[in-house]
Amino acid sequence: MWPFVEVPDSWVLPNEALVNWVLPNNVHIHWTLMVVIYPYITGLVAGAFVVSSLYHVFHVKDFERISNFALIVAFCFGCFAGLPLLVHLGQPQRAFEIFFTPHTTSAMSIFGYVYGSYMILLAVEVWLAYRGYFIERANKTTGLPRFLWSTLSLGVTTYTPESARIDYRITTFLAAIGIPWAFLLHGYVGFVFGSVKANVWWATPLQPLIFLMSAIASGIAMLMLLYTFIRWRTNKPYDFQMIKRLMVFLWLAFLLDVTIEVLEVIYVQYEHGHHWSLVGPLLSGPLHNTYFLGQMLLCSVVPIIVLGYIVLSRVDGKKLLYLANLSCLLVVLQVLLMRFNVVIGGQMLSYSERGLVVFHFEFLAKEGVLTSMVLLALPFILYFVISRFIPIFGDTPVARHAGRG
Repeated sequence: MWPFVEVPDSWVLPNEALVNWVLPNNVHIHWTLMVVIYPYITGLVAGAFVVSSLYHVFHVKDFERISNFALIVAFCFGCFAGLPLLVHLGQPQRAFEIFFTPHTTSAMSIFGYVYGSYMILLAVEVWLAYRGYFIERANKTTGLPRFLWSTLSLGVTTYTPESARIDYRITTFLAAIGIPWAFLLHGYVGFVFGSVKANVWWATPLQPLIFLMSAIASGIAMLMLLYTFIRWRTNKPYDFQMIKRLMVFLWLAFLLDVTIEVLEVIYVQYEHGHHWSLVGPLLSGPLHNTYFLGQMLLCSVVPIIVLGYIVLSRVDGKKLLYLANLSCLLVVLQVLLMRFNVVIGGQMLSYSERGLVVFHFEFLAKEGVLTSMVLLALPFILYFVISRFIPIFGDTPVARHAGRG
């Protein structure tokens, strides 16, 4: 007999089921927080890279001073994008088999090549952006530092204006290629979930687009939060014109993202078919707080209104800074809740379609809250290390030191 799983009385079970029938192999949710963090980090990579490309490819001058900053942030998050999946795997060393035994019909196998080639593109673009600085430091240092800087510059000791022009052209070309590559990297994540036809919460052709637009929004928002913190921590002035232009792009991306998310649910509800008999109880039951109250009401409606006020008004100065950071914080939380509601929420639908599976948070488990927090902190730690050695902003202590030679 199928096991009976006790659920809160407030949950309305699908098809007016009297009991929560769950298949024996469906009592536990197997894709937990690591699979939530994985698409979240990849989304931050895509969003940050788009900001960098807006200057290199589309020549948005307001983003010139943060183009390298956005590129470094994308690289830092990209270095750890696959780590949550490795933590999730029971035998993480087997992950490399997707490179040695490729399978063109496997979405996960294709992802290995998409992610690997994208990280190579990011690394090359970062190297080209700072090649002149590497050569300069190699010529002005001695001993071990000179050896390390010379290694980074591949032994080249001269950097002419012509070299700088060539590097800029190559960087522009790589940025142009990187935009669709970044879209492919994160759109693929939505494709993996959307292609699971057996799960009505995932099976929608809009899933790749939802994941992609939320990725762009979260990447821009995280970039703004990090920018504000760094400028405050180093006691440097803020570029309010750049902030306002950044909020315009964030508002448009987030508005489109939320619109698609809402339309997808409204469409299923309007059909009022078999899908809604499963999705409806899921949203009104275990996902009521995280979806309706958290994702949609607090973290969607509020930032859309605040960002609209920023874009359509003449707000400036510290008021702009406070409102922008409030909006960005809510956008970042909204996308995180969206990843949770999709990944965890989809698995709450029982295979029997006659009940809902319960998910419990664990703090110290292998895939618990503490592990998730550590993984989310690693890209920021890497950024801090990198910023000690290269001038990410032109007015940082590293940049001034480099200028003095």
